[in-house]
Amino acid sequence: MGMESCHDLKMKADLIIFNAKIFIPDQVSPAINCIAVKDGKILRIGSDNEIRSRYWAPENINASKAFVYPGFNDAHSHFTGYALSLRYADLTQAHSFSDIIEIIEGYRKQHPDGWIMGWGWDQNNWQVKEFPDNKLINKLFPGVPVVLVRIDGHAVLASDAAIEAAGIKAPVKKGEAILRNNSFTGIFLETSADKIRNAIPKPTLSETIEYLMVATKLCHEVGLTSVTDAGLEKSEILLLDSLQKAGKITLRVDAWLSPTQENYDYFLKDSVYQTPFLRVGAIKMYADGALGSRGACLLSPYSDDSPNRGILVTTASEMDAVCKLAYDHGFQVNTHAIGDSAVRMVLHAYARILQPENDRRWRIEHAQVVNENDFGWFAKYHIIPSIQATHATSDMDWAERRLGPQRVKDAYAYNRLLLQNGWLPNGTDFPIESIAPIKTFYASVARKDANGQPEEGFMMENALSREDALKSMTIWAAKASFSEKVKGTIEEGKAADFTILNTNLLNAAEDKLLKSKVLYTVVDGKIVYKAK
Repeated sequence: MGMESCHDLKMKADLIIFNAKIFIPDQVSPAINCIAVKDGKILRIGSDNEIRSRYWAPENINASKAFVYPGFNDAHSHFTGYALSLRYADLTQAHSFSDIIEIIEGYRKQHPDGWIMGWGWDQNNWQVKEFPDNKLINKLFPGVPVVLVRIDGHAVLASDAAIEAAGIKAPVKKGEAILRNNSFTGIFLETSADKIRNAIPKPTLSETIEYLMVATKLCHEVGLTSVTDAGLEKSEILLLDSLQKAGKITLRVDAWLSPTQENYDYFLKDSVYQTPFLRVGAIKMYADGALGSRGACLLSPYSDDSPNRGILVTTASEMDAVCKLAYDHGFQVNTHAIGDSAVRMVLHAYARILQPENDRRWRIEHAQVVNENDFGWFAKYHIIPSIQATHATSDMDWAERRLGPQRVKDAYAYNRLLLQNGWLPNGTDFPIESIAPIKTFYASVARKDANGQPEEGFMMENALSREDALKSMTIWAAKASFSEKVKGTIEEGKAADFTILNTNLLNAAEDKLLKSKVLYTVVDGKIVYKAK
């Protein structure tokens, strides 16, 4: 009775976080250590005494002086693709083709029927850094469709049975298949690789829902409250929407349309589709392939594979048509462009539509290699470079071999790209990289791998400051999807999305950053993850 009478004197909240160190927006104030939440929004911020003397809540978090950040936001990922990849054999730890064979043999024992699928191999991590062929998998798995997707998603190794099932016959588009004696070796890139991946039987609806729910849980465990899903079909977006509304997916999603007529007919109205958990307001385009598989389109040949310059998968005229369509309907265009030739093509396509002063926030995804003469185009037309910092530390051991000592200086130039507009979004591109945003932060500021190498960091002139790295994963990631007024900072009235860590990211020793532990993840004012 005493407790109830005490509550009668206070206003009710839904959740109170107290005894905390809170970033508001990017620094800790000793006077601010408590947050009251109601109806999914931040109700009040203040001292423990101020908040707890005025409010009570049925649920409380004693943060024990842990650090409360705005919910981490992955500005470029493939959430649905990640969910569906959970049914694939994990090839990310393979250090040779022999390792791959061993892994898929184990996978076959667990999945004795149907296709064999694997994801994550990277020949750059092998002693022999060459693409494999399909001779051995044809021998070991006769008549079985086998599809092994490279880590970047832009190349596959397919068995003869998978090639036949996909209906691929010679000739294919130049550069999209590796041949030996005029025969397929099983390696396909870009559009041809997509045809093989699309031939893989789809999981059932119930299986898909289960994978999406598991993926949501895994995202919350690493502190993610929002993600971008870069390139989806109508059916995938509608499924996400229904699962969010049913409370089965507690993750905010910025969903980008794949450039299909069905998507345009359904979603391309004069305003974006938006709910508290879903935004559909961008078209995802691809300009080229990936650097690791030598599909990124370069102005000059690859230093380790002349005369190959990579693959341009979308023409300038095709880009112009999509850009005009998006502009007329108020949608963003966000284009994958890795090589300097592809980046230049996209910059010029955007510039033909955009005025120098605009707030359309059209983006170039990855922008890994930018010609010296092209950086200024980002600033002139307010084009937003979208980066994934772990790409730099994943690629650094072989990037110079691909690009040469001069051209590599204009690659992974994150700080220089930041200076163009004064902000940029950061993500992981998962499942190509780890889903953990802590790794994004570490790669942004330290430019080292998990073993602390190289000791001096990789091209440290382009490291981000800790403050900018944190913003790139929170408020700038929100801004990149026009959501900065509703999330991205801890302010009264904004969404109650928080990531609570045991680490102060702004001043912890560098070697402690990767050891940071997520203690709680809160979305819409509800605890969706609590560390054991």
